Amino acid sequence: MKIASWNVNSVNMRLPHVLGWLAAHKPDALLLQELKCTDDKFPLAEIEAAGYKAAVHGQKSWNGVAILSPHDITDVRRGLPGDDTDEQARYIEATINGLRVASIYLPNGNPVDSEKYPYKLRWFDRLITHAKGLLAQDIPVVLGGDYNIIPDARDCHDPAAWAEDALFRLDSRRKFRSLVHLGYTDAFRVMNDEDAQYTFWDYQAGAWPRNNGIRIDHLLLSPRAADRLKDCRIDREPRAAEKASDHTPIYAELEMK
Repeated sequence: MKIASWNVNSVNMRLPHVLGWLAAHKPDALLLQELKCTDDKFPLAEIEAAGYKAAVHGQKSWNGVAILSPHDITDVRRGLPGDDTDEQARYIEATINGLRVASIYLPNGNPVDSEKYPYKLRWFDRLITHAKGLLAQDIPVVLGGDYNIIPDARDCHDPAAWAEDALFRLDSRRKFRSLVHLGYTDAFRVMNDEDAQYTFWDYQAGAWPRNNGIRIDHLLLSPRAADRLKDCRIDREPRAAEKASDHTPIYAELEMK
């Protein structure tokens, strides 16, 4: 199975790119983030015409996550448990061919002197609690998406410039490590040990042509999924397209029995 994640930064604006990527790569699951539309505005007809089903958790103008698959998408959970007052559409989870997958759009957290940063840390705590519960079920799980976390200095073109950013602050990275240390595997780092491998390049200051990027999109695998890992790659090609998202897809291939 090929499992991919992509923050598309508006699914309707990037729809031609999404449809092209589906046709070229034929993933068994594509986890989308930052849809920036409500469920009724999601381009379901176009996605279905491409041979894919969709489970969507949208929000007007902001956030929004989805799971696309040519296979049946079952047992869908919309929203991260732990806070019934949280109305932001940042989490969706489902089962596809025996694999439990989640599309995650973790809060950015900037500016750090606002309520946005404590919200990011609280949201991460809820994710850790839920991820621990998934592990207890002893099933193959992939938690994929835009984590808005730079795990290490090697995942950033200029660590000093990001030192006090919510994506790289020590508290943020500790949360990410706590999640991994539950027993999840950073699929990309298992298969790739090179520095300067990024999934996001800002639109400003020539970041893309200079490769001034950061790695913030991750696929975390439970032990039963990690045992099946064959490959994990970042596909840089979509970032070079006209009117591209500022993120590019990351995908893993699993040998499912």
